[in-house]
Parts: sequence; C-alpha cells; structure tokens
Amino acid sequence: QVQLVESGGGLVQAGGSLRLSCAASGRTFSSYAMGWFRQAPGKEREFVASISWSGSNMRYADSVKGRFTISRDNAKNTVYLQMNSLKPEDTAIYYCALTRYESVIPTRIDSWGQGTQVTVSS
Repeated sequence: QVQLVESGGGLVQAGGSLRLSCAASGRTFSSYAMGWFRQAPGKEREFVASISWSGSNMRYADSVKGRFTISRDNAKNTVYLQMNSLKPEDTAIYYCALTRYESVIPTRIDSWGQGTQVTVSS
C-alpha cells in the first residue's frame, strides 16, 4: 500500500500563502489520481482539489477556485497544494489522498495521509 506524508501546514495571517506537500512511497505513484481534502472542527471532511495521474486534469471546490492550485511531480512522487489569499474559513486539517480510480471521492480513496494543520488568523 502506498503511504502518504503531508507537510507544509502552519499558522498564517489572512491573505497569506502556504504550500502543502504530500510525499508518496512506492514506485507506482504516477498511476494514481491524487487529491486534497480538509476537515474543520465540527464539520465533515470535504473535497478541496484533485489532479489526474498525468497532471493534465484538475478539479477544485468552488470555495477555493482561483486561490488554490494543485500540481504534481511524478519524478519526486509528490503532490502539492499552493494556497494563496487564505481566509480564516480555510482553517482545517488538510489530508492528502490517493486513488486508483479516475474520480477522487472519499468512497474511492485507497490511501490517506495523516493530515497537516492549517490555521488562518484574521
């Protein structure tokens, strides 16, 4: 099973930026679609962004469109989430996810990372 390790979370002021990274073990990383989800206190985990195995197709939640960018480097077995113009409502634990399917949805996730905390102060 592919293991995922996130990094890059932290505390930032509103309007600031952070870049999250997710490093995957295993030699078949490039075969999987990848995604980011987040979970705020008292709320359900929600989809943030996803990227196809080739990196040619990306999807975003409406709440982050125009502010967040997902990318991947298959040579480094790493997926990134660049987060700009951060808002207090972006505060959550961010989880990296991997799936063998085309659709990056919670019921089709093969591996989850442990999560990284992002806190945006007002």
